[in-house]
Amino acid sequence: MVTDNDKTWADSVIQRITNKIEVVSERSKDKIPAKAVDGVHDDRSMETLDWNDDDGINWWTNGFWGGMMWLMYHETKEEKYADIARVSEKKLDRCFEYYYGLHHDVGFMWLPTAVADYRLTKNPEARRRALHAANLLAGRFNPAGKFIRAWNNVGEDDTRGWAIIDCLFNIPLLYWASEETADPRFKQIAMIHADTVMDTFIRPDGSVNHIVEFDPFHGGVVRTYGGQGYEDGSSWTRGQTWALYGFVISYLHSEKKEYLDTAKRVAHYFMANIPENGIIPVDFRQPKEPVWEDSIAAAVAACGLIEIAKLVGEYEKDVYINAAIKMLKALEQSRCNFDCDNDGILQNCTGAYHSPVKHENFTYGDFYFMEAMFKLKGEDFFIW
Repeated sequence: MVTDNDKTWADSVIQRITNKIEVVSERSKDKIPAKAVDGVHDDRSMETLDWNDDDGINWWTNGFWGGMMWLMYHETKEEKYADIARVSEKKLDRCFEYYYGLHHDVGFMWLPTAVADYRLTKNPEARRRALHAANLLAGRFNPAGKFIRAWNNVGEDDTRGWAIIDCLFNIPLLYWASEETADPRFKQIAMIHADTVMDTFIRPDGSVNHIVEFDPFHGGVVRTYGGQGYEDGSSWTRGQTWALYGFVISYLHSEKKEYLDTAKRVAHYFMANIPENGIIPVDFRQPKEPVWEDSIAAAVAACGLIEIAKLVGEYEKDVYINAAIKMLKALEQSRCNFDCDNDGILQNCTGAYHSPVKHENFTYGDFYFMEAMFKLKGEDFFIW
């Protein structure tokens, strides 16, 4: 259970977040930031001449700044946060026009923006945008392989048969679309994909593959890839958390018990590997040196563990809550920047083990840290 001392601590952290975001939101209100570089938010919403570009307005994290604003709107009831959130939502309309740069990450882009807007305000334009995105995602479903295709062609790689663990966070857009329209097709696609992931991505010990390639014409697994982890067969920690929290979300929308059981299996693997200091590495099977970290994995895992705690019996809750609090306190004490002159909050975030740049700030890391703290407070707005 969350103790009174933990609640007091959570309230103090949320107050620091609120104080900082009040300042930073004004400074970045016309941006769609992906990260804070030297303490200053970049802007992925700048005009681009390349309609195939998936690194600008089509960037997969472009929904998270708007999501942070909706979290703040729900917490404070201040209209300015809704206004800033809708800047992202409206700018993302260009993605529909460009089209070519979009792939399965439309869920990450429009759930924290348009769907959040519609759930909180019933804005009809937000509903239209979200349903458009849901149809695009449903269109990526491969019936032979029973999976949602991840990316478009990447360089010389043929990605027609590729699916990735991250997509468990995109399919909630399909669950929402079925709930909103009463059309079962969207939910059916989401659950078929989740079933495929459960059968082919989750290893017996609860660790998770990042990328699985299927035969796009006949189905069946061709091979796996290490992706953003250390190597094929290793354990990319953020991939673990996409599975941990992602299967909880699928359970909440479907009540299929196997999804919750899978989330718990991944969670127990994850918890068994949390270092004593609570700081999560990029990959649980990476070399001991250098010690590369990914704070985002800790934040996403904390969100999922708190949600699992809501769904299990009284005697189980503490296992999940205590692990979440351990990681969140480690982040707050040594991996957060609450200085209002710095646009980012969560530090030591790493996109991929073999990325040339590590230990950065990413906006989606800030989002998940905020979401986890609001969950701990017990007054969160569930975006997924």
